[in-house]
Amino acid sequence: MPDDSPVQDRAEVTEAGEPARLRGRRCGGCAVTAYPADGACPRCGRATSAVTLSAEGRLWTWTVQRFAPKAPPYAPPAEGFRPFAVGYVELPEGVRVAAVLDTDDFDSIRIGMPVRIGPTGGVPRAVPVEETP
Repeated sequence: MPDDSPVQDRAEVTEAGEPARLRGRRCGGCAVTAYPADGACPRCGRATSAVTLSAEGRLWTWTVQRFAPKAPPYAPPAEGFRPFAVGYVELPEGVRVAAVLDTDDFDSIRIGMPVRIGPTGGVPRAVPVEETP
């Protein structure tokens, strides 16, 4: 039976001084992890439980949004539209999360690059991180 309780799928407050992290749901039957969170597993329909997702993952794919999205729901900033990068970040839990990539250097973006992902008031945001040798 699916969990019908309200699902908080945006963020979780962590330890003092730590950034908020995304929350997903993991199926107790088939172990699928999903984001955004849902009370029922997308694979088998069984109940899920809340899980805090990893803050770092790898860029799975990406593109540049070169034109303003449809408004509403998009609200253009006062200074006007500027192209931005969006992509999917693959987390160690096996889930891929759509995110805005916080970089103006589109030439530096590479599939497989490590990124740190976190919640915002809307779409999650990801920033490139230095790889440690």
